[in-house]
Amino acid sequence: MIRSILATSALCIALAAPALPDTAHVGPRPLYLVDQMADGALKDKLLSCADQPVRRTDFSIGHRGAALQFPEHTAQSYTAAARMGAGIVECDVTFTADKQLVCRHAQNDLHTTTNILGTDLANKCTAPFTPASGETKASAECRASDLTLADFQTLRGKMDAANPNATTTQEFMDATANWRTDLYAAHGTLLTHAQSIALIKSHGAKFTPELKAPVVAMPFDGMTQENYAQMLIDDYKAAGIPASDVWPQSFNLADVLYWIEEEPDFGKQAVYLVSWAGDFDEQDPATWQEDFAALRAQGVNYLAPSMNMMLTNADGEIAASAYARAAREAGLKLIGWSLERSGPLDGGGGWYYGSINDLVTSDGDMYAVIDVLAQDVGVVGLFSDWPATVSYYASCMDLP
Repeated sequence: MIRSILATSALCIALAAPALPDTAHVGPRPLYLVDQMADGALKDKLLSCADQPVRRTDFSIGHRGAALQFPEHTAQSYTAAARMGAGIVECDVTFTADKQLVCRHAQNDLHTTTNILGTDLANKCTAPFTPASGETKASAECRASDLTLADFQTLRGKMDAANPNATTTQEFMDATANWRTDLYAAHGTLLTHAQSIALIKSHGAKFTPELKAPVVAMPFDGMTQENYAQMLIDDYKAAGIPASDVWPQSFNLADVLYWIEEEPDFGKQAVYLVSWAGDFDEQDPATWQEDFAALRAQGVNYLAPSMNMMLTNADGEIAASAYARAAREAGLKLIGWSLERSGPLDGGGGWYYGSINDLVTSDGDMYAVIDVLAQDVGVVGLFSDWPATVSYYASCMDLP
């Protein structure tokens, strides 16, 4: 009860704060990245903006808030994203046992993103913590749908991590990557979807909720997938948020088409999320799953591919992929995800840079990637775990 009161108090304090000014606070990271860039026109341009104020921009989207250093989908993470100039902030939406919408990246991630395993609520988890033994890795599975909303709100957000070699719950929970930090993880306030709307609105930012795929069978206690998709929209209508300020997202095309049909004002900005999978080749149309013309005919206006799908190695230069060009030519507006999720880039950048790993050799290459996505691919927005990086670029380049 005390923990719940403290969490509510922290949220009330956040909501009582005045809306943030349009000037962002980006800190040292953008210029830290610029300093590592190869000399050239782009570096010169970005350096020329060093003494100019950075403004908020819809091009900069807070991915789970500011999850590089703040526990994702917490009040603190969303506030940090807005302060860094993110004009749009994301709440990933799932539901509790009593069918209340809450912000979590997955319905079954509480064991990695909260302190549940260190509380009595661990007894409610779908799969309890099992320590590593021999070649068997440590495991647990704790779902939002294992808990009531009242239970959920007693938890504290932590950095998303788990130690597969742990023999104790503390070892399992204490696994933050060394390129992230636990410095800001002591008071991660969890939010309902409705609370996230109020908080993000209080900061003057806009919204891109993602309807997460349930891990429980649907219908769930009478709630169908369509009911679930409608509940997400209903929270914005109840809060008086104009549809023009909301970009609802889903990897499930059926959700997107539901919004287009049943909530056309919101459906205009519904975002179909897609990801590199299988034998996909960004330059080979025979490997693409999406029919761009068919999507447009169904009323889809926004497509959000993972970054690796939209970039390619063109004779040793980062360039827009054939996939990205074809999607744009079909009339789709593109959104990219997600910057700042790969840690230091001196090893090629990992999965998010999979189509250009050979070209990524330092953190300074991040701005080369942003520039190609903005200028050549023509994305209208870019998700980042540290929105300051994108806000600085967008403000310097005078993007909307």
